Amino acid sequence: MKRFAQKGFTLIELMIVVAIIGILAAVALPAYQDYTVRARVTEGIALANGGKKLVETDANTALELKAVADTFNAQVGGNGAVSKYVTKTQINNLNGEVTVTFNKANIGPIPALATLVYTPYMQLTAGPSQLAAALAGTETGTVDWGCASDRNVVSAGRNLPQVTAGTLPAKFAPSECR
Repeated sequence: MKRFAQKGFTLIELMIVVAIIGILAAVALPAYQDYTVRARVTEGIALANGGKKLVETDANTALELKAVADTFNAQVGGNGAVSKYVTKTQINNLNGEVTVTFNKANIGPIPALATLVYTPYMQLTAGPSQLAAALAGTETGTVDWGCASDRNVVSAGRNLPQVTAGTLPAKFAPSECR
């Protein structure tokens, strides 16, 4: 009598492989979804950089800040800079804050009208001062930006107290805005 060698996998071995794949997918899928949201938020950060550069280079007085902000904000029907993932990017013409409002419909699981807020500070001898106050004085310095999502931990740790908090959940914000 001849014995035949077993070929292939047993049912239990196949079930173990399927269970392992299922567990890996259950862990990886939420992480992947968070990653895609963060990637889409990056587009808003790129649009904010345009407004930030204008404030840094062209706003040497309060009057210039107002002119720069009003010109930037007038783009695209009064929405400033926009894209598929950003409904508007605005510069506050009084204090230079750049606010990015995200498009929930295209980004995913974020609150409606979620925002990131970048606040400009001028590094002076006495320490950081908000841009509006620094422009009213006579001292000059470099511009530094504080950023806030729904928390303000990083900016506060850098001694940049955030005036306006954003509403984008910190887990989707870049590390400097958490």
